Parts: sequence; structure tokens; C-alpha cells
Amino acid sequence: MNNELIRPKSWWKKSWKWLLPIIGLVLILVFFVTSTGLGGVANDFAQAYSETELYENAIKKVNSEPIANELLGDIESLGKLAILEGETQYSNDNQTVNSTVRIIGIKGKARMDITAERVNGVWNYSKINVRIKNPPNKKQTIEINTVE
Repeated sequence: MNNELIRPKSWWKKSWKWLLPIIGLVLILVFFVTSTGLGGVANDFAQAYSETELYENAIKKVNSEPIANELLGDIESLGKLAILEGETQYSNDNQTVNSTVRIIGIKGKARMDITAERVNGVWNYSKINVRIKNPPNKKQTIEINTVE
């Protein structure tokens, strides 16, 4: 009888059949994301997700507008999902933003369009519009006064 030790196969020899296709798929996915610009869109959403002050201050301005308050009631603070459902574009080295998010008041729903620029760490709004679509008899766009 032969008493030689049986050496187990190395991890690479056991796993190469599934590891190589996964590495290939990951490389294709990375190439796709970087070449189509999806990385920039994801970066904009991540930045918007962390900019709670931008949206909180805009909602305060909307709540102080009498027409918006009459049609929508008090606007609830934005949930994180509302930001992801909207559209956000940063420019000027993340110092300027154009964003659209849904807002919900106690009397109705609308979309809020924001254009703002960050100066010395503070957001200055150049435009805040509230677009009400439903019900059709309330359909209108309300321009919020951005001057303090």
C-alpha cells in the first residue's frame, strides 16, 4: 500500500471556472457605467441625497407662500425616496444644482423645481417653482419668491 499524502487542489484550480466569467462581467459593467455617463448621474443622486438643507430650506419657502399653502396645505419634509424619484443635475463643481422633486401637502401633491447656487456654504435660490397637475381644476405653476 502507498502512504503518500494527498494534496488538496489549490483555491484557484477549484474556482477558476466561475471566477473568470464573473471578473469579465464586472469589467464589462464598469466599462458600461463609465462610458455612458451613468456614473455622473449616480454621483448627482448621491450628492442630492446628502443635501438635506437644500430641500428643507426650499420647503420652508414654499410653506411661507400663501397661494401654495392654500392649494397644498403644509408641505411635509421630503423623504429620501422623493429625491431618488426626481431629477437632479449638479454643475460648476457641485456648486450649482437644478433639481425636481415631488412634494406632498396635506391638501395635495405637486412637483418642486429648484435652481440654486452654493455661495460660502449657503444655498442661494434663483428659482423655486411648484407645479400642481392634479386635480385639473388646480393645475398651475406657482413661482415662489426667492428673495429674502
